[in-house]
Amino acid sequence: MAHVIDFKEAGFDSVLDELEWRGLISQSTDRDQLAEALNGEPVTYYCGFDPTAASLHIGNLVQLINMRHLQAAGHHPIALVGGATGLIGDPRQSGERTLNPKDVVAGWAERLKNQIGGILETTGDNPVRFVSNYDWTAQMSVIDFLRDVGKNFRLGTMLAKDTVARRLNSEDGISFTEFSYQVLQGNDYLHLYDEYGCTLEIGGSDQWGNLTSGMDLIRKVRGTSVNVFTSPIITDATGKKFGKSEGNAVWLDGTMLSPYKFYQFWFNRPDVEMESLLKAFTFLPKAEIERLVEESKTNPGAREAQRTLAWEVTSLVHGDAATQAAIDASAALFGRGGDLASIDEPTLESAIDGLKVEDENGEKAFPAASAGDRVAEAGVKAGLFKSISEARKTIKSGGVYLNNARVEGEDQTLADGDFLHGRFALIRRGKKVLGAVERH
Repeated sequence: MAHVIDFKEAGFDSVLDELEWRGLISQSTDRDQLAEALNGEPVTYYCGFDPTAASLHIGNLVQLINMRHLQAAGHHPIALVGGATGLIGDPRQSGERTLNPKDVVAGWAERLKNQIGGILETTGDNPVRFVSNYDWTAQMSVIDFLRDVGKNFRLGTMLAKDTVARRLNSEDGISFTEFSYQVLQGNDYLHLYDEYGCTLEIGGSDQWGNLTSGMDLIRKVRGTSVNVFTSPIITDATGKKFGKSEGNAVWLDGTMLSPYKFYQFWFNRPDVEMESLLKAFTFLPKAEIERLVEESKTNPGAREAQRTLAWEVTSLVHGDAATQAAIDASAALFGRGGDLASIDEPTLESAIDGLKVEDENGEKAFPAASAGDRVAEAGVKAGLFKSISEARKTIKSGGVYLNNARVEGEDQTLADGDFLHGRFALIRRGKKVLGAVERH
């Protein structure tokens, strides 16, 4: 696990000051009240993660980073994996969710706990505490839920919540099931307040209404003021939310998005995003971030900021070894160092996934090849050349490489040993144009 710098070492008066500088807070309860709470004795705080998919994504990573900053400052984290709310799913702007089977949700919950435990400290003096709201929600009868919890919620306030209001005005509307989500989440905060003295809840800015529901519930039934704050929603260059419900999620699970592709996602971010991403997604000190941002302006071609960002985030999520393997694979693919044969099969397959070509059925796949096929023909299949004659001409001029070794003869053929892991042969035209074929 990467080192987390104490906020005082970074030149801030408090952890709240640092979170604000990093752009990790977009809305909060009274700022003075929140500052007083975080600057005093350690508080217990929580964030909820619903198992509505098999993995967390980088939108969730923002919350985990916030949790880790607070944990490093000595505050006590609770990670709520929503065994109950995950069976329902919070209302989203794009329409009603598909409800998943209970056994599937339970399996996803375990996977999410493992991911969370990879980011937050799970041992030592201040480990994260894992809870599931299924443990207390499942014990409530419908009558108890309506009398003890639902009685404290006002319909007008619930209807005014942003996502609910949008869904009500949409063609599909909103079901009672998803409408009741904010009541369940409010009850979670009350339970954690009673059970663990939890006085701070955090989440994404799209969760503001759900967070304040719990805060209001505690004030009504316990007469106590507690705090909430949200972080900004991460969007792509078009302003679209990075999230599983939007179909463009950047998953944290390496089986759903390989460490190679995860690394490349961060490495390919534009210069204009460097300041905000380095602040939000890394634990680098202020001075180093400022240096990297300035370097990206004065020497953008070096891409030092992108390289640092990609390393920091990928190693945080996948570890140093997987991150280095992704870097080595990228270098080896284009002959900039490293041995192609040393790249493990999953990393190699992920790295060349974008080299698939469209077949006659409109589906993308690696072109098929066999030992004995001429490299020129394989190059045409891989989309590097328009014709055999063009391929032969380029080979003759010394501009074609097979697995980074120059192809010396126009009639050179593929040998058994040319198929990496017995599957893939990589053909490169010049320095940058790469193709691949897969053995039958």
